[in-house]
Amino acid sequence: MSKLAAFGGSPAVPKDRRHVEWPLVEDEDRKAVIDALDGARLVSNSDGANPVSTLEERWARRFGYDHCVAVSTGTAALSLALAALGVGPGDEVIVPALSFIATGLAPVHQMAVPVFADVDPVTFNIDPDDIERRITDRTKAIIPVHLHGAPADMDRITDIARRHGLAVIEDAAQAPGATHRGRPVGSIGDAGAFSLQATKNIPTCGEGGLLVTGSAELAEAVRKGRQFGEVIEAGRDRDYISYGLGWNHKMNALQAAFTDAQLARFDSYESARQRNVTEFLGRLAELPGLRVPTALPDTTHAWHILRFRFDGAAFGLDGVRPEALRSALRRLLRAEGVPMSQYQLMPLPDQKVFVDRVGFGSGYPWTVTGASAPTPGEGYEVTRAIIADSLTLQKRHLHPGSGELLGFYADAFEKVWANPDMVATLAGAAR
Repeated sequence: MSKLAAFGGSPAVPKDRRHVEWPLVEDEDRKAVIDALDGARLVSNSDGANPVSTLEERWARRFGYDHCVAVSTGTAALSLALAALGVGPGDEVIVPALSFIATGLAPVHQMAVPVFADVDPVTFNIDPDDIERRITDRTKAIIPVHLHGAPADMDRITDIARRHGLAVIEDAAQAPGATHRGRPVGSIGDAGAFSLQATKNIPTCGEGGLLVTGSAELAEAVRKGRQFGEVIEAGRDRDYISYGLGWNHKMNALQAAFTDAQLARFDSYESARQRNVTEFLGRLAELPGLRVPTALPDTTHAWHILRFRFDGAAFGLDGVRPEALRSALRRLLRAEGVPMSQYQLMPLPDQKVFVDRVGFGSGYPWTVTGASAPTPGEGYEVTRAIIADSLTLQKRHLHPGSGELLGFYADAFEKVWANPDMVATLAGAAR
C-alpha cells in the first residue's frame, strides 16, 4: 500500500466500495410520493392541508421556527425574502465573496446591487470587519452564508445590522440542523433561506426551497410573493387578484412529500453523519500541512461540504505555489479513490455576470448606484487564498453508512502524506 496509485500502486479505496448513493431513496420516500399523487392535492394553493403545508409545519416544528414557507428553490427563498423586506432598485446588499452564485444573484433579481465582502480564513464565512467597511448610505441588507454547514458569526453580524438599521437574511442553503449558541441557523436574522436541492443534507427529488422567519407579516408577504401576489386563504375562493408584485415560486406536492419523508429520518442520519465525519477529521488533523474544517465553540456544524486547506510550508514545500500543491494533491488523492474537487473556481465578484454588468440591460441595476466595476483578480485576498490552496469532499460523506468509506479516505490521505517526495516532485513540476 505504500506505493502511490498514481505510479502503479494499489489504490487505498477499493474500486467496488466507491459508489455512494445520495440522496438515499427508501421505500418510505417512494410511498410518500405515490400517496401525494393519489391525494389529488398537487399544488400549494389547494384548499385545506396538503403535502406542502404539512412539510412547512413539520420543518418549523422540528427545527424551532415560528413560520416556514415552501418555495420552488433556495434561490427563490432569498429573492422573496429580499422583496418582502423592501429591498429594491438603488439598494445595496452585502454578500460574501465566497459562496454559490445564487447568493450574489438574488439581490440583482430585485434590481439591487450585491456588494462583496471577504471571508474568514477558518469558517469560510463572511468577515464582520469587512461588512462594516462596505456599508454605505445605500446598504439595505446583509446576506451571511453558513457556508458548507458552518454557522457564520451571527452575534457580530446582527449587532452590525442593528447599529446600521439593516435587514439580515441568512443563506442557510447548506446548513439544516446547524446551530449557533443553541439557536438554529435561519432563526437568528430576519429570515432564513434553505435549499432542498437533491445534493443537500435534507433533499427533495429535484429542486426546492424553504423560507423561515419569526415574523408573521414577513411570512405572509412571502406567501403572496410566491403566488403571483395573491392572497390564498383556507375556505376562501381564489379571487385571482394580484395585490402586489409576485412570481410563480410554488413548491409542488411531490417535492414536499419526498422531503417530508427525508425529514423524518434526519435525526438518525445526522447522528451517524456527525459520528462518521468527526472520526474522519480526527484522523486527518494529525497530518502536517493539512487544515481540516472545524466546528467552532458554541456551534453545530452540518458538514454539508468538507473543505481542506493545504499549507505548503508546513508540508515542507517552501516556495511552491498553493495552486501547484493543490493540483498535485488532487491528482494523487483521486488516484487513490478519493473524489477531491474544487468548490468555486473564482470569487463571486470575478464572475462574468458581475464583471460585465449586463444585468437587465444598460448596466442596470449597477447604473442606479454608480458603483465602479470590480477588477477581476484584485481584492478579496482571503477568498482568493482559500480557493488557491483548498479542495473539497462532497456528497459521499452525507450517507449515514459512509463511516467505512471515510476510513478508506483517511487511509488514502495518510498514504499520500507518507510520500512527501512524490508530492514535492509533482508540485514542483507545476511551478
